[in-house]
Amino acid sequence: MRVGVIGILLLGLLNSFSSNAQEVIPTYSDYLTDNLYLLHPSMAGAANFNKIRITARQQWFDVEDAPSLQTLSVNARMGEKIGLGVIMFNDQNGNYSKRGLYGTFAYHLLLSRSELDLNQFSFGVSAGIIQHSLDESGFTGFDPVINGDDVTDYYGNIDLGMSYYYLDFFAHITAKNILSVNRELFYSDAVPSNQRKYLFSTGYTIHKLKSSYSFEPSVMFQLREQTGEKSIDANIKVYKNMELGDLWGGLSYRRSFEGAEYTTDGTEIKNQKLQYLTPFVGFEYNKFLFAYTYSYQMNSLVLSNSGFHQITLGYNFGENRERYECECPAIN
Repeated sequence: MRVGVIGILLLGLLNSFSSNAQEVIPTYSDYLTDNLYLLHPSMAGAANFNKIRITARQQWFDVEDAPSLQTLSVNARMGEKIGLGVIMFNDQNGNYSKRGLYGTFAYHLLLSRSELDLNQFSFGVSAGIIQHSLDESGFTGFDPVINGDDVTDYYGNIDLGMSYYYLDFFAHITAKNILSVNRELFYSDAVPSNQRKYLFSTGYTIHKLKSSYSFEPSVMFQLREQTGEKSIDANIKVYKNMELGDLWGGLSYRRSFEGAEYTTDGTEIKNQKLQYLTPFVGFEYNKFLFAYTYSYQMNSLVLSNSGFHQITLGYNFGENRERYECECPAIN
């Protein structure tokens, strides 16, 4: 590998750290494995049953101290219209880590005249407290801002969201990290106080008569307010009803609209947009759920070819409310 490329990778890692530092819980593709509540507070208690979901994500198995993320989420319906939820997470990236706790309140407005027809508006708000930590004990060299301690900072933030389900159609819109926060842990303006990010996703579930298969194409658009960065996910998900339980799988393609310019020989300038290809698969049996997600970075310059691995474990609990007459796996 040429020296210029090594420098580019180091610069890319720094840019990635700054970008991820703007997020509380990073937006990956695990929402496709029956985990919409992690992204959208309006989905707390939206389904006909209550949910527990645990995720574990590891990037680049062959890279020491590579990023990893663990989450635990619980959401449930209380009565006819109220949803409640809790999210705990631990996000580790080398010497830097984030831990936090979110609580969610959601309200579900049923608009259909028939109890079997799904026509539901949902509104949700999540409020959380986050701990940032930077372990400087292993840093070498003299710098007046580095004291060799484990530096910790606390702050709070809020997410707002809305979801709409009408029979087989769905749409979500969420504003994340809406509070501007100045964090003492960071000594540079490279990490702005404005962390706001907007998510919009929509899709439709298609089911053929006398078939055990359903198909769900969907898209998700992301926008960061401070930097104007944009990306889009194009997804296809396939469900199969089996005697043992429900099996699903699919493919997601994520691409950014902006790219990072770099040069490999001092003269030629190239532009590289972020691209991920993510296959996923899951199975639900007797209220238990298991899902696996693998993300492959398709860029020409990457730190490792080992990809990103994520496992989701789940359990559905509580009284299962009456199912709607629609192809709406996230609700039924």
